[in-house]
Amino acid sequence: MQSKEIPLDYQAILQWVTQGSTVLDLGCGDGELLSLLTRAKQVKGQGIEIDEQAIYRCVAKGLSVFHEDIDNGLSEYGDKSLDYVILFQSFQQVRKPDVVLKEALRVGKKVIIGFPNFAHYRARFQMFFKGKAPVTASLPYAWHDTPNLHFLSISDFVEYCRKRAVMIKKSLFLSGDKRINLYPNLLAETGIFLMSS
Repeated sequence: MQSKEIPLDYQAILQWVTQGSTVLDLGCGDGELLSLLTRAKQVKGQGIEIDEQAIYRCVAKGLSVFHEDIDNGLSEYGDKSLDYVILFQSFQQVRKPDVVLKEALRVGKKVIIGFPNFAHYRARFQMFFKGKAPVTASLPYAWHDTPNLHFLSISDFVEYCRKRAVMIKKSLFLSGDKRINLYPNLLAETGIFLMSS
């Protein structure tokens, strides 16, 4: 993949992850990000995924992926045993985000989280004027088939981290293929954070 073909969110994660590091991708889906990190940064990576069909696609890409539920914790991993733990587009889908984040911060020296911003102005517009659950580019599912369990905004997440003394080292806010520097809680479709405890 040429860098122009790599989406901005993946480009940011590629920049944040150091060459040859150890990575655990929680809720890795079909392994697209993990595969990219393995090729571009030669990471020693593994994933955890609950969807069996997605695991088959990961294995077909030569990835090491385990079938587990990340809501149950990461007891098989020691404290700070990995350089990075990634929750990209999966944090809002877990049943127990508090438990999952605590475990990710325990296991990883750094944690990368990316999620759709439910306070984006298009979502607000649909809720306010149409009175309906929003469907946008970053929230493409109807209310009855969405995998999302938690509807958080960028501001919600920043406040959550502040209250739990989780240090946000870097952040990136995106709307489509554009970086958002002003009013991210209103204008960004996605927030990505690099954190440590």
